[in-house]
Amino acid sequence: MDIGKIIELMHSTLAKVEGSRLTALKELQEEEGNDPLKILIGTVLSARTRDENTRIAVSNLFSRFKDAIGIANADVREIEMLIRPAGFYKVKARRIKEIAKIIVKEYNCRVPDTLEELLRLPGVGRKTANCVLVYAFDKPAIPVDTHVHRISNRLGIVDTVKPEDTERALSDLIEESYWKVINDTFVRFGQNVCKPIAPSCDICMLKELCKYYNHIKSNE
Repeated sequence: MDIGKIIELMHSTLAKVEGSRLTALKELQEEEGNDPLKILIGTVLSARTRDENTRIAVSNLFSRFKDAIGIANADVREIEMLIRPAGFYKVKARRIKEIAKIIVKEYNCRVPDTLEELLRLPGVGRKTANCVLVYAFDKPAIPVDTHVHRISNRLGIVDTVKPEDTERALSDLIEESYWKVINDTFVRFGQNVCKPIAPSCDICMLKELCKYYNHIKSNE
């Protein structure tokens, strides 16, 4: 498949969806000028959390604490209160405080900008680390969340079981020049069109290329 054509058709389909908006991370990137700490914490907060609740939690936290030092020195119960709109806020509060302490102590208050160093931070997996590389540091990477994993398999770009396998497969198949736009485009498409349940195949401009749609059509 031509990934450039796929991305173009996704954007054309999204243009037809009323109320389609930026993802939480893209919005954060544009509003905060690629602030690495806010994007790192925002990505941690976004796990199993709706975008609108991620936005509220990030706003609450950084309205109170301006930098990693403030978060590192904060009472974890106050962090919990501030990020409560996010799911699993108690676990995330402890991780956020631990991350801030490491950034202050080991990285002189700077968020690390390599995959290997980011993966050393508590609760930071490949998806989160790759999101930081893309949205904070403008480095080529393919963050694979449930949307990227689902859509890549539905379209037939890959045939994988785990997101980690999807990341490897996409990295092998797609030119590096497209890596930075994959997550934002696929996530928006997954939130608004290619949903987990009842995808909007009727308006999708990719359906003729789609393995999932053509399987359904052949069984009608």
